Parts: sequence; C-alpha cells; structure tokens
Amino acid sequence: MASIDVCYSPELLHLYDLEGKAVVAVDILRATSTMVTAFAHGARDIFPVMDLEECRAFSQKGCLTAAERNGIKADGFDFGNSPFSYMNGAVESQSIAITTTNGTRAIRLSEAAEEVVVGSFLNLRTVASHLKELQIDVVVVCAGWKGQFNLEDTLFAGALVECLEKSFAFENDATLASLHLYQAAKSDVFSFLKQSSHVRRLENLGIHEDIQFCLQHNLYEVLPVWRHDRLVDLAAVKN
Repeated sequence: MASIDVCYSPELLHLYDLEGKAVVAVDILRATSTMVTAFAHGARDIFPVMDLEECRAFSQKGCLTAAERNGIKADGFDFGNSPFSYMNGAVESQSIAITTTNGTRAIRLSEAAEEVVVGSFLNLRTVASHLKELQIDVVVVCAGWKGQFNLEDTLFAGALVECLEKSFAFENDATLASLHLYQAAKSDVFSFLKQSSHVRRLENLGIHEDIQFCLQHNLYEVLPVWRHDRLVDLAAVKN
C-alpha cells in the first residue's frame, strides 16, 4: 500500500526522499488557492517562480505577471495574490507567471518528485481522486510562513489524509497530527484558524474575504500539475 506523509515546511524537505513520489504543494492562504482559482477561470498555464525579477521578465514573453510579498501585491505586476483578482475574465486563455512569499517556493523545491500537484481546500476532492489513481507514495509539502510551521496548510494536509486514510498507509506522526488537527477543526475551520498567525496577518492588512473563500471545500474540479517548466490543469487536459 502506498503511504502519505506530511512535511510541515520546505525547510524540512532535505529530510525527505521525493524520488518516485507525488508531492502535493499547499499554501492555503493564498498562493495555491489562487492558482487553483486562476485555472478555474480559464488560465492556460502558470509559471511559479521564486524571484521577483524573474517573474517580471515573463511579461516580455507575453505572460501576465503576479507577485506578492508579505501579503501585499508587489509594485509593477498585473496581479497580487488574491483569488478574487482572477475572476473577471482577464486570465482566460492566458499564461501567468507568479511569485509569492511561500507558495511558489514550496512548488519549485519539490521538482525532484515524480509528480507535483497543487492542492487547496478548493480542489481537495479532485486532488485526492488523482492520488488514488496514481497509487504512489505521497508527501504533502506545506508552504508554511518563511520556513516556519503554519496551521492552515497543516489542516489541509489533515483533510487530505482523511480523504485517503482507507487507501494509503501512514507511518509518521506528522501525518497523524495533521489528521487529528483537521478532525478537531473541520466543523468550523474558519473559527479554528481565527487566532492563527497568518489569518491575523491578513486581517491586519484588511484582507477578510480571501480567508473565508480559501477555506471553502471542493469548489472547483481543477488539478494543477507540474509539467516540464510550468503548471497545467490536468483536469482540463483530460476533458
């Protein structure tokens, strides 16, 4: 039986052998939720990059650009990191280059895996179904906050473990802890997260609607996966 494990921060990835495994990269607030939303609203592909200048250079290749640092849209880019920015039709059939404080780093540092999937509560069921089809070992890579643990990404990991617990083995305490945290929180995830550091950080920036939006479960049937040098929506390709 394939197994599922949870890595609480990209800083811990050196402890994991990703070869032959599937990584689910997650940054609930907000990068991976935003990427899923962009694909749901017709984006063609997404280039996650770690550096602001590298992202800016993609504009010369015909890409829209998006950048966020410390929760705030970076100057000189088309978009920030709010999922609502991607809902007005502007991204349909467009390529987007995006860089964020945490999420894009988690994706790019996971490239050694057999498969890299972008996960969020918004596409939880679709991600779980894909992993059941793959039947290879899974590592959930939580983006965290600047290398540190955060709660919302861990709750997503627990939600995914709950979806997969009958099909996947788990041997490590990080997986079990994530599951227990999610089971404690799932009746009201928003209230559970109210005192968490990143929710408070976004609240202080006046970013309220994004938080509740990103905690919705199974809003989209979108499956962003890493292919060569970019993310594509595998669900759209299959259809």
